[in-house]
Amino acid sequence: MATRSDLDLAHRLADAAGEAIRPLFRGQWSEEQKSDRTFVTEADQAAEAAMRRLIEAERSADGIIGEEYGTRNEGAGRQWVLDPIDGTTSFIAGRPIFGTLIALVQDGFPVLGIIDQPIARERWAGRMGEPTTFNGARVSAARCRYLADAVLATTTPHQFSDHEADHFMGLAKAVAERKIIYGGDCYNYGLVASGHVDIVCEAGLKLHDFAALAPIVEGAGGLMCDWRGEPLHAESAGDALAIGDPARLEDVLEAMNLA
Repeated sequence: MATRSDLDLAHRLADAAGEAIRPLFRGQWSEEQKSDRTFVTEADQAAEAAMRRLIEAERSADGIIGEEYGTRNEGAGRQWVLDPIDGTTSFIAGRPIFGTLIALVQDGFPVLGIIDQPIARERWAGRMGEPTTFNGARVSAARCRYLADAVLATTTPHQFSDHEADHFMGLAKAVAERKIIYGGDCYNYGLVASGHVDIVCEAGLKLHDFAALAPIVEGAGGLMCDWRGEPLHAESAGDALAIGDPARLEDVLEAMNLA
């Protein structure tokens, strides 16, 4: 389980990442393309390095799984999972809807999560067994009686394979046409926790993309699962649903032709 001390450390990790990111936003920085064709910037690297230094100093027995600098203490039961900038394309484009993701994973399951938007200084925090907070105040996901009324978000349909896109389009046809949002990365999941978005549907995610999100969505009364309705964990395939009203899970799976 995550302790209050773990949560305090997670907040300080987010502070350190933000201090590394803010001076470079809409400024001058270097970038390169990785082997998977995604981009990494100087800000990604500086933010992760700052967080790793703190963890290594204060939780030397814990593991680290970072998007940019890999794994440390791979066999540890407690793993800090870091994505310094989730939404690097938005950072590059000067759009402040990216976020720093910080998770603590215990024996493969996320028990603590932070979404931090360092430019707007917006922060969602979730710890298993406690309510999710937004800038320190408790938040709740919205109830949604009918799927047709739902606000649906995904970062980009280009992330889906043809087969996955068919499932997504089934869901898209079941919600209101003008309530579909594209773009947003991790920011969308914070909006689910705060009651502004009802459903996020994505695929192709890695552990550092989703580990922080589950404690936040679920601590706000929502549901985070894979496309089979199963809880997310370190071995999950990477398809994910965030649903503000858990009562709509069967409706969502049915619309996606997965029920």
